[in-house]
Amino acid sequence: MTATPATPATARPAALLLRVVPLYPLSPRRAGHLVYRNLLVARRSWLVFVSGFFEPFFYLLSIGVGIGGLVGDVVTDTGAALSYQEFVAPALLASAAMNGAVYDAVFNLYFKLRHAKTYDAVLATPLSAADTAVGETAWALMRGAVYSAAFLVVMLGMGLVGSWWALLALPAAVLIGFAFAAVGLAATTFLRGWQDFEFVQVAVLPLFLFSTTFYPLSTYPRPLQVLVECTPLYHGIELVRGLVTGDVGWGLLGSVAYLLVMGLVGLAVGARRLERLLLR
Repeated sequence: MTATPATPATARPAALLLRVVPLYPLSPRRAGHLVYRNLLVARRSWLVFVSGFFEPFFYLLSIGVGIGGLVGDVVTDTGAALSYQEFVAPALLASAAMNGAVYDAVFNLYFKLRHAKTYDAVLATPLSAADTAVGETAWALMRGAVYSAAFLVVMLGMGLVGSWWALLALPAAVLIGFAFAAVGLAATTFLRGWQDFEFVQVAVLPLFLFSTTFYPLSTYPRPLQVLVECTPLYHGIELVRGLVTGDVGWGLLGSVAYLLVMGLVGLAVGARRLERLLLR
């Protein structure tokens, strides 16, 4: 006895349910084609691609090593005593993941969306707007992961890795890249012109300076501490710093959840916005 196929009346509710999912229709395989396309382009401009590694490296040498010689040891908010280099290096690793993801998800994506009209050609293929959003987010976090991996090797060579938990620092950096790439993609769809990039800098620079990158949270007054604890880079830095130094606790799972939710929400909003812009 053969099963009877579903009638259109019974199949319609399932189809309608799928269509309210923010990333419908989505194919990881199709999104992978866009990642491969970006990889081919990066091979022709590899020097620009790898240049993002040097900014956190120079910060580590100038501030971590130079000023670190004057500061001495730092007591973290959990009570662990670290040299200033050991304190700053994980934060710069998290910042490298953020900067690499934001640069690609905002600046490069804006040019392809508004000027090169790359996505007009992409949508002439079987790729959907959701595939485009996932592909560009994946590429941006891959760029952040490359910067983070190179910086982690430098930290290892300088003796700034104090625990085997540091093996998880690279996946943590990928998670940071995912969160910022997805939100950066969503934010890019709202940019009206090149002048709006000032707002991106206004958002990223304070995160870099005040998310416990260079000094512990306890140095702030309590109202400002609460504000800092709500920022995404703070959670990324706390996650990476805890793993690299071996100061691991259950609280790090809260940071993981924060960054994961941030990335998923940003990806959903970005996919919807791209679909609205490209298919209107």
